[in-house]
Amino acid sequence: MSISELAGEQGGSAKNVHLPDSATDPTMPDDGHTHETACLNCGTPLVGPFCTECGQAAHAHRTLAAFFHDLLHGVLHFESSIWHTLPLLVARPGALTRRYINGQRTRFISPLALFLFCVFLLYASIQLTVQGTPPEPQRSSVSQTTQLQQVEAQISKLQDERRAEVAHHDDTHDTDVGIARLQSVLSSIRHGISPEGQSATITGMPTGLAFVDRVIASVRENPELVRYKVESHAYKYSWLLIPISVPFVWLMFPFDRRFPIYDHTVFVTYSISFMTLLSVIMLIADRLRFASFDWLIAAVVPVHMYRQLRGAYQCSWPGAVLRTFGLLVAAAIALGIFTLAIVAQSTD
Repeated sequence: MSISELAGEQGGSAKNVHLPDSATDPTMPDDGHTHETACLNCGTPLVGPFCTECGQAAHAHRTLAAFFHDLLHGVLHFESSIWHTLPLLVARPGALTRRYINGQRTRFISPLALFLFCVFLLYASIQLTVQGTPPEPQRSSVSQTTQLQQVEAQISKLQDERRAEVAHHDDTHDTDVGIARLQSVLSSIRHGISPEGQSATITGMPTGLAFVDRVIASVRENPELVRYKVESHAYKYSWLLIPISVPFVWLMFPFDRRFPIYDHTVFVTYSISFMTLLSVIMLIADRLRFASFDWLIAAVVPVHMYRQLRGAYQCSWPGAVLRTFGLLVAAAIALGIFTLAIVAQSTD
């Protein structure tokens, strides 16, 4: 059965569609470009570069260049608009954010597409810069069984002392605190936390959240291993930064009906995209052993935040300065929450 007959059996308007084939149609040129007068998708007569019925491009390109263009467009949404977006993202982030919110969508790449593109760049940079095998977990010189026995013996001793204090009607507060702390150590050992982590949990102030104490102990035990895991996993969960950050930005304009959650989400996504590009630059600079750019990053980040805040929300410069400080604090908190989630996931 021919392609034409198969198309006819599908019914509807498809039966009138002419499917050009360079092997059977002598009018089909060899340059890979079709010159049909009806849409290849729905058969509607063509008027202009796009079909008025389904929106498909009027001409289908059968060239290798067109294939790679479709690949880039489909996977990365990499199109010409990105070259209009990136300069504004760097130099005039507030204008970019406000123009996109106000409906100028065709000229600029969407915030989410730009974010995914930046994450792809970050992933490629990490693969090029983070090399070698992860550091070996540090081993404790004392076995877990021995640690358990020692702590259980201490708890038993304190419990005997408490019974004696009760018999003599003495105050048991200090003994109760000691027992509670040792029981916290016992729980930490059973969850696989090292002695360094246990002592940190006791001498420091326990948070009361088992997974947080476990993460803190893991960081203290082997910070290089944790750093490696964060660098290796951060790009996978980078999307979490958006829902984590949006509430903080909303708090800077509470109950202001001029700026709905959508506006804050666009603002945050463009901002995180820029910070991701900065991370890529830092990774590459470190890999190429350039001079440290930490001082430059420390200066660029607040200036970029200020310009984006003032341009996107049309606020006065004192208000933008005040909110920039608030946004820096919020960014630090959001990054801490994000890092905690990554470390907790990677240490399970």
